[in-house]
Amino acid sequence: MPIETRLDRMLVERKMTLTELADRIGITVANLSILKTGKAKAIRLATLEAICRELDCQPGDLLTYVD
Repeated sequence: MPIETRLDRMLVERKMTLTELADRIGITVANLSILKTGKAKAIRLATLEAICRELDCQPGDLLTYVD
């Protein structure tokens, strides 16, 4: 898939676990893990907004296009 997520890198930089982020944004760890591993086919803008709010980042920090 040409869109890759950098959620794992952002979590390491912010010293936050996947479970902690999931609790903060109100999403299951399983669904957040699907996003983290790049297996997600879509992401709700509300979820992206919540992740950006909690990680203090921009959507472009989390998603990248790879040709």
